[in-house]
Amino acid sequence: MGMAVPEGNEDGWLAGELGGSTLPDRRLARRLLHIAGQMSASPGQPLPLACQDWAATKAAYRFFDNDRVTEQGVLAGHFAATKSRVSAATGTILVLQDTTEFIYKRNAPEKIGFTKAINSGRDKHGRLREHTLCGLLMHSSLAVTTAGVPLGLAAVKFWTRSKFKGTAALKRKVNPTRVPIEVKESYRWLENLRQSNALLAAPERCVHVGDRESDIYELYCLAQELGTTFLVRVQTDRLAGGEDGPRHDGKAHRVYQKLENVPWAGRHEIELTDEAGQPERVSLSVKFSSIDTLPPIGKQKAYPPTRLVYIQAAEDGEPEGRPKVDWRLVTNLPVSSLADAVEKLSWYALRWKIEVFHKIMKSGCKAEDSKLRTAERLVKLLAIIAVVSWRVFWITMSSRANPDSSAEVAFTPTEIAILDVVVPVSEGQRRTPDLAFYANRLARLGGYLDRARDPPPGNIVMWRGINRLNDIALGMRIAANFVGN
Repeated sequence: MGMAVPEGNEDGWLAGELGGSTLPDRRLARRLLHIAGQMSASPGQPLPLACQDWAATKAAYRFFDNDRVTEQGVLAGHFAATKSRVSAATGTILVLQDTTEFIYKRNAPEKIGFTKAINSGRDKHGRLREHTLCGLLMHSSLAVTTAGVPLGLAAVKFWTRSKFKGTAALKRKVNPTRVPIEVKESYRWLENLRQSNALLAAPERCVHVGDRESDIYELYCLAQELGTTFLVRVQTDRLAGGEDGPRHDGKAHRVYQKLENVPWAGRHEIELTDEAGQPERVSLSVKFSSIDTLPPIGKQKAYPPTRLVYIQAAEDGEPEGRPKVDWRLVTNLPVSSLADAVEKLSWYALRWKIEVFHKIMKSGCKAEDSKLRTAERLVKLLAIIAVVSWRVFWITMSSRANPDSSAEVAFTPTEIAILDVVVPVSEGQRRTPDLAFYANRLARLGGYLDRARDPPPGNIVMWRGINRLNDIALGMRIAANFVGN
């Protein structure tokens, strides 16, 4: 991998991830690799600390301020690398979509924009106060295997908002189901589906997975048009066709009504984590049914009816201390048995991995701590942070899913040599050249205790280990200058 030190990263993993960037000249491409190497060597550290001196920091600021540099240009190389990894992988690829917010505090918030309005308590007269949060939104599509290994980003969209009215106020004036999707913010789901589908060039292998926010009829039609598949958690109880077509007696058929009449196909157990972090086994009843689904009334001339499969997994009774599990999923994948339905449930359960990726960007790489003052600069920084964060996530998950892979897929010979020296082999542990062994040593460098009953190392100890590993590598280079003096 070459978790890059500030110098020499062009020969490491960054060259593979960012070397194919579409920046307008070689000088900017070299500067991108240099800045990314500095940030990768110190994930989560402020830009001046990562750059080490004022000249390098000023060069980074000029890079982010350059109008010829775009976030899509920065990420183009990573997108190409993602495509290569998807082509090399086998089986189904899950393309997970989700949106996250990056919140900042600025004296001039209008230079960045806003994400949403929130209530901030009551004034002395008891009236609710409201203020808008300054920040950016990021909508990501992350390609992962069904074993949970993140292969890379396939599409990313950044945006911000001007001052806006609350959604409730808007709905009182306009029926959102009659507004064309192209002028709504939710159009980003369709844009990412189209972009990732074009990039990966394997529509028949890809399943686009989204939460309830992606329950968009236009997305279902677009997926059908592009020859790809989707798996989405249902939010809207849509109109459904009946045996003789839709009813017009004021009691329209609805998807939930039809699904309620379907018998349960069997049971399935999943493991949940409670608020204290303790695992809990939960037994769910599972059913599925193919249902003719109609577009929203205001769009029935623009979009055709379509036959979709609905899956429901519900917990019996009302548990104490947490919400009842009751999932309803919709897909255009074939589901003809309980095993098929359980497989789709397991795929949807992997959707949380994109939330983990966003958490690494915020908690591990401190994306919200940046002091850059404009949205144009921040999105370029966030694009680099996204690649660094993905790499941490990739090492963590690859070492679990493919433990017998060679360590050299993730580490340079120098890094392997350093880990051999600074992290002793645990009692009873056998030295092996595989990825799991060296990922474990990297985690131990970051504070992982490696006790018999400890769970596998997570992302936090991995990025701490990366920090320490690069500090040690830097110290070795400095020490080499004193040898023989």
